[in-house]
Amino acid sequence: MKFKLFTLACFLITGSIAQAQTTYQWKTGTSGGYTYKYVTNDPTKSRFYTLKNGLTVILSQNNKEPNITYKMAVRAGSNTDPRTNTGLAHYLEHLLFKGTDKFGTLNYAKEKPYLDKIEALYETYNKTTDPVKRKEIYKEIDKTSGEASNYSIANEYDKMMKSIGSNSTNAHTSVEETVYEEDLPSNAIDKFLAVQAERFRAPVFRIFHTELEAVYEEKNIGMDNDGRKMYEKMLYSLFPTHNYGQQTTIGTIEHLKNPSLVEIRKYYDKYYVPNNMALIMSGDINYDDLIKKIDKDFAYMKPKPLSLYNPAPEKPLTQVQKVDIYGPSAENLYVAYRGFAQNTHESLLLDLIGSILSNGKAGLMDININKQQKMLRAGAGYNSMKDYGIFILSGSPKAGQSLEEAQKLLLEQVELLKKGEFDESLIKATVANIKLAELQGFDNNDVRADATMNAFIQNRGTEWDKTLASTDAMGKITKKEIVDFANKFFINNYVAVLKHKGEDKSIIKVEKPAITAVKTNTNEVSPFTKNIIAQPVKPIAPKFLDYTKDLQFGKAGIADVIAVQNTENGIFRMGYRFDMGSYNYKLLPYAAQYLSFLSTDKYSAEDISKAFYNIACSYSINVGTDVTTVSITGLQENFDKAVALLEDVLAHCKPNEKALEDLKGRLLKSRENAKLNKSSILSGLMSYAQYGSDNPFNYGLSNDEIKNMKSADLIYILHNLTNYKHTITYYGPKTLAAFSADIVKAHPLAKEFTDAAPIKKFVYTKTDSNKVYFADYDMVQAEIRWVRNSGLYDPANSAKIALFNNYFGGGMGSVVFQTIRESKALAYSTFAVYSSPNSKEKENTIIAYVGTQADKMNEAVAGMNELLTTLPESDKSFDLSKTNSLNGIETSRITKDGIIYNYLADKKLGFDHDSRIDEYANLKPLTFNDVKSFHQNNLSGKPYNYCIVASEKKINMADLAKFGPVTKLSLEQIFGY
Repeated sequence: MKFKLFTLACFLITGSIAQAQTTYQWKTGTSGGYTYKYVTNDPTKSRFYTLKNGLTVILSQNNKEPNITYKMAVRAGSNTDPRTNTGLAHYLEHLLFKGTDKFGTLNYAKEKPYLDKIEALYETYNKTTDPVKRKEIYKEIDKTSGEASNYSIANEYDKMMKSIGSNSTNAHTSVEETVYEEDLPSNAIDKFLAVQAERFRAPVFRIFHTELEAVYEEKNIGMDNDGRKMYEKMLYSLFPTHNYGQQTTIGTIEHLKNPSLVEIRKYYDKYYVPNNMALIMSGDINYDDLIKKIDKDFAYMKPKPLSLYNPAPEKPLTQVQKVDIYGPSAENLYVAYRGFAQNTHESLLLDLIGSILSNGKAGLMDININKQQKMLRAGAGYNSMKDYGIFILSGSPKAGQSLEEAQKLLLEQVELLKKGEFDESLIKATVANIKLAELQGFDNNDVRADATMNAFIQNRGTEWDKTLASTDAMGKITKKEIVDFANKFFINNYVAVLKHKGEDKSIIKVEKPAITAVKTNTNEVSPFTKNIIAQPVKPIAPKFLDYTKDLQFGKAGIADVIAVQNTENGIFRMGYRFDMGSYNYKLLPYAAQYLSFLSTDKYSAEDISKAFYNIACSYSINVGTDVTTVSITGLQENFDKAVALLEDVLAHCKPNEKALEDLKGRLLKSRENAKLNKSSILSGLMSYAQYGSDNPFNYGLSNDEIKNMKSADLIYILHNLTNYKHTITYYGPKTLAAFSADIVKAHPLAKEFTDAAPIKKFVYTKTDSNKVYFADYDMVQAEIRWVRNSGLYDPANSAKIALFNNYFGGGMGSVVFQTIRESKALAYSTFAVYSSPNSKEKENTIIAYVGTQADKMNEAVAGMNELLTTLPESDKSFDLSKTNSLNGIETSRITKDGIIYNYLADKKLGFDHDSRIDEYANLKPLTFNDVKSFHQNNLSGKPYNYCIVASEKKINMADLAKFGPVTKLSLEQIFGY
């Protein structure tokens, strides 16, 4: 629920991070013939321009890599949907990818009469109530859509983005915003702006009825998501008047079934105007050059008078409201309070209170509930929006605990806050930790762009100075002010949303319409798109790593050290990386979890958490299957304290029998909950299909073994952990020599390492014939994954695999997406990839996926099987995929400790150099025939394992048998317990 990282500034710290104070004031500047506003000491160096037509332009320069994050933000979302057409803003977001009268069409003059007819048919359809007549009209819509598709070109926008080198085409709609996003190379700005300007000039709402079906599937996903249902019901109760609660982004089923292209056009004309939009770019830019180009390309936009959503104030909530939700997933709860608008002092207080209650280390809930294991988990946080905010207490009950008992525990922490039973130092520590997060966060272009985008949505950016100053302002808040405010705010005015395990009888299935696949005309190119693709750009040379120069190698005692010096700020990140994991020692992950509840001779478990939080440092132990990493991060000035504390914890932790018994109970409850999660079930089916009954997913301790775990065994692992072979990694301000000298003293080692136990190895199954693995789950959709093991990793194939995935099934422009979603409207989410392993000893895996309404399962399976058998050919799409693959390598920059991780990953695959060097060289000569041969040799005509999670009530089991022999797996078979 906390979004502070995305809305606040980072700070260059020279002394104690908690004491830094900076002045933020609006100023006006002029450069390159343009006037702009900026805030002094803004670490993002953002410039706020307003063009003559009212378009806001926000630019932030960050030249560390040749990429730019772009966002086009519109101050309109589900709040501004008409009450009679909810979901409309979200529809429009989807349609803004379909092109204009210049692209996305072969001949707009011939296409337009059909589109006009479709629009008129939908208006008639919406006014017709007779089911028989509605089916007749829809049949005509389907027929006319097919005729219109003779002239449309699907996904031309995506093709242009591919040619430009964008690798993150996306968009989202929320309550107050619709935002279109890209991440482009900095050499393609001219082409990119030309496409974006055209995109918003005169959008054409083509290929509508198949896209509408994709939105239906998105609705189905929401109906299968208990968490989303909880959140929507919470908003409904908190906001009985405001559209925050009275309208959802996806819309009602009734409105989904009766869309109006006329109303969508009205919405576009009303809200997609320059004085209601902001173009935001952060990255490798030149301010003066870029603003001129933006002004030139977007000057055509005409402003209009705005009439934005202006709701009546909500009446105060005066009583507790209880909402019960049912669904197949595990029990969960929210306790939610209505908060205040963004950038108010009250919101700042609630943000701080959220961290005092729950910060992952030393908050009241962290210490009193999570450390004491009184619940499965508990947390709190605040989310402020334009008009109001939401303060949420959340949690999951442990075994034998009712939702009401869990709710009581959450509210008890609020009472402690109201009584002032917390240390005032927690305020300073919270501010220090937020500043540390900010210091790291604004190095990222997307974080910068998100921050200024949010400022525009909330207040047109006029309060950016307040946003930047808010963390310093938080540091001035006193304990008395918090207590006084808490006693006024936290009264019996909350909404309790209790999620029970059980059948949700309110779910209504969206009826499956009869849809004929539309033509995608993938091999065709409009003149506009052809011109964009043909425009030359100045090449960006790839920048590969030279591990002998970019890394420093040394020794600390008998341990190898790999280091990269941080020359930008005072942050360090250090790790002890062990070549062993849960496949060597089943107890290791449980020992790591146990550690967080243990005391030492010097410190209690609670004091350890507080000590790390107070110095704005943190540590974690991540136990993988074959690698375990003990990581620690913070400011270099606190390095000695943090490492000494970590070493003391590892070497001198003491057993705590009550903590162990509580941990066992929580582990068993978490396992029980995992068996209620459909994503976990599907992952288990895949592992079963790849390896059989003895597989990585279900490998671990049995429930009885968990119950019989002994403190002595876990403590032994922790006390002896550093005796096993490990490499020390360091990214920080110190030189290798200085760091090595420090760590030798802080991290004493034996004369030789202890050998780890042999690693558990799993045997891949051979897929000689089609097989079906099925698990029953109460859901609207059916989720299907195709899985096939495909031989050991071969580095010679890496370029071919990357290009194949780009062309075949790895994005919106891929043939899988275009066929399954765009043409046949069979899914919202679909993909297919040839997945390479992270180790040379492992096999490649073919994975395909479709999530679809249960009654469309047969069609979806047939559609994917057709693609797995026969690769659609498009020379133009292939050329774009190849260009995009090359661009991705040319513009990627691996920096900081990413260099260390890239080296270790390459080493695991058998490389002694940057593997991208080989991939880039091998990509260049590849032709479509290479990709076609790869498909023919590895996918076509091969048998597959079908992993299917669906409700037996909604599918026909006889249909599954058509795909292959069906094995219905129990949850115990899948999970191993």
